[in-house]
Amino acid sequence: MIKYLNTERLTAFIGVIMMVIALTSIIPDALAHGVTSGDKGYIQETTGVHAASFIYLGAKHMMTGYDHLLFLLGVIFFLYRMKDVTIYVSLFAVGHVLTLLSGVLMEISVNAYIIDAIIGFSIVYKALDNMGAYQRWFGFQPNTKAATFIFGLFHGFGLATKILDYELSPDGLLANLIFFNIGVELGQILALAVILIAITYWRKSGNFLHHAYKANAFIMMLGFLLMGYQITGYFAS
Repeated sequence: MIKYLNTERLTAFIGVIMMVIALTSIIPDALAHGVTSGDKGYIQETTGVHAASFIYLGAKHMMTGYDHLLFLLGVIFFLYRMKDVTIYVSLFAVGHVLTLLSGVLMEISVNAYIIDAIIGFSIVYKALDNMGAYQRWFGFQPNTKAATFIFGLFHGFGLATKILDYELSPDGLLANLIFFNIGVELGQILALAVILIAITYWRKSGNFLHHAYKANAFIMMLGFLLMGYQITGYFAS
């Protein structure tokens, strides 16, 4: 964990954040944790099994899923061994897959604004964890693996809630969802590869720990911004 540090600039970290923003292009459709209007129309009109199309849609969702990427950035922020990165990312992926599949197949629907506010909170939670807040405030460290898995459940449920709104055809539904999840995992691998390259370069620059606290404070701010957007949407809808 990290202590308060005076910082002059966050050049390397800003590079990581700019990469995330470039991948995500934060727009109203994205802020609803769904898919683009064009993809929505395709999903609604599709019948039968379309492996390549749904793999593409799944990969696109993850590569443009700013909330997923910010959370995963927080998760791997202090993970230096590839073994640890694999474990935590796998826990997130399993949670995401479980609720995406079960949510759609069992038609479990919850207000999308509430779920997406929780997803925004997951970013805040992880940033605070990286800042050592829980040890200072409460004197204990929450189980980071359990938290990653639990928030993975919410991230998957958020997308499942949106997919239910699109009323997918039951013809080929299970197969298409499986292919969609394959795409999600492929997209996650590609996105993480870019993030890991950027953050590894930053770590080698020698100023990583010097700027780490302020970097996570910025991630936390983005999480609060996303939470505020969704909470406002809930009361305005």
